[in-house]
Amino acid sequence: MKVLQMVRAEFARLWATPMARLAFIALMCVPLLYGGLYLWANQDPYAKLDQIPVALVVEDSGVASGDTVRSIGEEVADNLVEDGSFDWHRVSAAQAERGIAEGAYDFTLTIPGDFTESLQSSQTKDPHQAEVVLTTNDANSYLATTIGEQAVKRVQAQIVQSVGREASRAMLDGLADVRSSLGEARDGAGKLADGAGTARSGAETLAEGLGTAHTGSSALAEGLGTLRDRTGALPDQSAQLADGAARVSQGNAAIAELGREVAGASQGATDRLAGEREAILAELAQAGVDPAVIDAVSARLGEADAVLRDANARVQGASGQLSELAAGSQQLADGARALADAAPQLSAGIRDAASGAGTLNDGIGQLADGAPQLESGIAQLADGSAQLRDALGAGVQKLPESTAELRAKQAANIADPVTVVTDKVTSAGTYGAGLAPFFVSLAAWIGIYALFLILKPVSRRAVTALHAPLRVTLAGWLTPALLGAAQMLALFGIVAGTLGFQVAHPIPAYGMMALASATFAAIILALNVWLGSVGQFMGLVLMVLQLVTAGGTFPWQTLPEPLATLHHFLPMSFAVDGLRQLMYGGDLGHAGLDALRLGLVLVIAVLVAALGVSRTMRSRTLRDLQPSLIG
Repeated sequence: MKVLQMVRAEFARLWATPMARLAFIALMCVPLLYGGLYLWANQDPYAKLDQIPVALVVEDSGVASGDTVRSIGEEVADNLVEDGSFDWHRVSAAQAERGIAEGAYDFTLTIPGDFTESLQSSQTKDPHQAEVVLTTNDANSYLATTIGEQAVKRVQAQIVQSVGREASRAMLDGLADVRSSLGEARDGAGKLADGAGTARSGAETLAEGLGTAHTGSSALAEGLGTLRDRTGALPDQSAQLADGAARVSQGNAAIAELGREVAGASQGATDRLAGEREAILAELAQAGVDPAVIDAVSARLGEADAVLRDANARVQGASGQLSELAAGSQQLADGARALADAAPQLSAGIRDAASGAGTLNDGIGQLADGAPQLESGIAQLADGSAQLRDALGAGVQKLPESTAELRAKQAANIADPVTVVTDKVTSAGTYGAGLAPFFVSLAAWIGIYALFLILKPVSRRAVTALHAPLRVTLAGWLTPALLGAAQMLALFGIVAGTLGFQVAHPIPAYGMMALASATFAAIILALNVWLGSVGQFMGLVLMVLQLVTAGGTFPWQTLPEPLATLHHFLPMSFAVDGLRQLMYGGDLGHAGLDALRLGLVLVIAVLVAALGVSRTMRSRTLRDLQPSLIG
């Protein structure tokens, strides 16, 4: 009997009755239902997070700033709702508590009343952290709790970025103001240095001028001293002068009075002579004097009148001069008296001036002595102000010039300085595609395991009739291997077609699936040949063990020993790893190595099964004659 004949006979047995056909079809669909339904249900859950109901409680009272009140909590809530990453519900604290207890919300996020005040406390003497309260209920969903924790971390990062951006902007604006002030200070220091240089030159001139002033003040002090000595008797002398001037004034007044009297007499005589002349000529005429005589007398009287008038004019002039002399003498006497009265004060002023000139001379001397120190100090000031100007200039250069727009960009970059650039060597694409290699491998094992519920590991007839254990074993293996290949083809159509998962290398990927199914068939065949019904049960145990060690969900490095060691030897690990490489576009050489490992396990399992068949052919035991517990 040939291998293909034994395979055809087994297929005929499976299709012999309607019930057998129904059981066969049902078991063939087991891996499709397991792998297809599970991957469909978990195709891309992260794309539907916006359907997860989450309660958002905002109790932030904000902080007043002038006439406005700012609530960062409200700003955060608005951003969350607008972002739409979850199905946010703005509710009260009581509604949130009741909703998470009843399962209406998967988790709640509460922003407390002091949220804004706590965020801004870094500017006060009592800095403290702000809180965002995450409330979960694992009775609703443990993974929802995990997702909620990740969501809060993202909210925390957004808040830190926002607060950091504002703080950085305030700091950069302050630095810009400092730079501007330093620039002004530098300009002021430059002017101070220039002024100090001018002051230094002036100090040199001042020193020279003070030397000359000291010489002049010495001469002034000496001259005033001489004047003080020579005017010491001035009060007495001016008093004597005033007395003499008073006596002269009195004498001149008497002479002036006498002159006025003489002038009055002279004027009276002149006036009388004029009046008497006419009377005399009239009387001579009445007396009958010869007109010639009268004319002679008239001529003689005219001459006398002219002489008298001339003398009177001189007397009148002299009298006026005497009056002026008397008035001048009086003014001189008054001036002399005023001089006499002022002489003591003048003398005292001269003494004070002489004393002040001495003091002035001493002060100017001290100034002249201090002038070099002033010049030296101003020189130091000039040097120091120049150093200050240069240092301020260097400080301005160390603070970069910026604009408001640039500072806004810098603040945003400081608040979020690092961006994660994902450079993927390969990419699964979605959550479901990431789990596909694991669940396809697991479905392959379950499919083979289910088939062995109705398949006979080896033909008892062939075992009895033939003495070719390898051919009998190959026939017992080939039947589930071909059925497994058909299962994997249908499952591949669901994964790559119905679910639309991207498969970088379709044909090699299907080959890896068929190889994994064939390998699993060889293993379960060997277990059945050697252990019978117990071997079938051990296939279930081995499936559970591989379910844990394959590293299909979490990295195998997280497994405890000895499970981590088993990962390197169990075939499902090779199948999962190889499918990842082929589905995601990984290393084909690595996938080939996994295929070689699976092939090696297949060969070993077939040989082990063949040894079991050979043992059965040589001797039968009571166990071999007993019916299977499974069927």
